[in-house]
Amino acid sequence: MPISKNQRFGIITFIVLLVAAYLVTTEPWKKDARDLQTSMVAEVPPVDMSLLWDHLSLGYPMASTTDTIRSYTGFDLGYNEQFEQASWVVYILTRDEVQSDLAERTDNFRADTTIKTGSAEPEDYRGSGFDRGHLAPAGDMKWDWNAMSESFLMSNMSPQDPSFNRGVWRRLEEMVRKWAVEKDSIYVISGPLLEPIDTLIGGNGVGVPASYFKVLVDLSPPDHSFMAFLLPNRGSSGDLRIFAITVDSLETVTGYDFFSAAPNQPAIDWMEKQLDIDSWF
Repeated sequence: MPISKNQRFGIITFIVLLVAAYLVTTEPWKKDARDLQTSMVAEVPPVDMSLLWDHLSLGYPMASTTDTIRSYTGFDLGYNEQFEQASWVVYILTRDEVQSDLAERTDNFRADTTIKTGSAEPEDYRGSGFDRGHLAPAGDMKWDWNAMSESFLMSNMSPQDPSFNRGVWRRLEEMVRKWAVEKDSIYVISGPLLEPIDTLIGGNGVGVPASYFKVLVDLSPPDHSFMAFLLPNRGSSGDLRIFAITVDSLETVTGYDFFSAAPNQPAIDWMEKQLDIDSWF
């Protein structure tokens, strides 16, 4: 039997009311929104950077090495006996420390007698064509006389091309101090890339790195972010942004696991994969 116009209208009306009732009772769009919010929370887990502030060792770059770990007034380091220099240095730089003028530069380069196996000596660099490049900069240690003096220990030195040490590396050090003033406090890790090493200098056989890295963590709440740099050991007038990489990428290059001892590893892992250049520059 043919369906009349009134019957068709009734059927369509019934279907519309049925769909409307389903939407009102189940509210699927709200479920989608809740799912999106849940996924966003899972993607950006909370992290408390104050723990790094309290415990420098939580940020030590961990690897299968026999580095000798030493603590000084202004920084900690892991000394590599094979290549007679620190594999890494770690310290926190604050606004107050940058703005302090308590200690002047000393230039008292000397062997580090606390390294039981013996450190490099100033004579190892003489006539090599390389600078005694600071890993923990003297410019970051003006807040304390001991910190300034210890920054000239040879355990804190690495052979750097003069155009690198006095150029792009210095520019990056100055930028870190600027960021410390802007952000209040920065966690800093610096070091040489010790594999591979093709050139040795001096009687102690100090290795000449091909590149250097720096890892930065903004410790100031509420927003925290990571930034890493990898720079070849040669002069460059390029913008510092071109050397910026994720911490995760740097871990792949260096073989280190940064912040592996810190709590809330899901948050750390997520942040190590981010590169928010705009929040720094």
